Amino acid sequence: MKLKVGVSNRHIHLKQSDLDILFGYDLTKKNRLNQPGQFATNEVLTIKTAKSEINNVRVLGPVRDYTQIEISQTDAYKLGLNPPVRSSGHLEDSEVVTLIGPHGSITTNGCIIADRHIHVTYVDKEKYHLPDKVMVKIVGKKPGIIEVNIKPSEEAFFEMHLDTDDANAFLLKNGDEVEILDF
Repeated sequence: MKLKVGVSNRHIHLKQSDLDILFGYDLTKKNRLNQPGQFATNEVLTIKTAKSEINNVRVLGPVRDYTQIEISQTDAYKLGLNPPVRSSGHLEDSEVVTLIGPHGSITTNGCIIADRHIHVTYVDKEKYHLPDKVMVKIVGKKPGIIEVNIKPSEEAFFEMHLDTDDANAFLLKNGDEVEILDF
C-alpha cells in the first residue's frame, strides 16, 4: 500500500486563551493544509528557553483545546530541551517553554517531538485492517524501514507525517511516496 509523505516543520497549536494573550486577535489563514480543516496561519511566535530561542515559528489552525509546541530533536538541542516523543495531545511530562508574540508572552508546557504517524479515516483503518503501528519502506538514495503509528480520525487525508529530522535522514520531501509493508 503506497502513500504520500508530509514533512512537518516545527510549529505551534494554540488554545484560545493563549492566542488572546499572544496576539490579541484571531488567527488569519495563510494556506490550507492537506488534513481537512487544518491550515497554516500568518501568525508566528518565538520559542524561548534559558539556553536559546527560535524565531518565526508558524502557528497552525484551527484553535485547539490545548497549546502544543512541536519541534525536532535538532531544535531541542538548540533550545537545551529533552522533550518526549508523543502523539498530538499527549502532553504529560512535556517540556516547558516561553512563547513570545506581538501582544504578550506565556510560559507553558506542551513542547514535544511528534511521533511519526499516518493519518487515516476510521473507515479506511477498518477497511484495510490496519493495526495501530505499521512498518513503512522508504526507497531512494537513503532507503530504510521505519515504524509508524496509525492515527485514525473521522476525516483524514491519507498521508504519513514525519518531522524534518526523520525526513532529512531519508532524504524525503513533501509529496514523496513510501510503502506500507505487509502486516
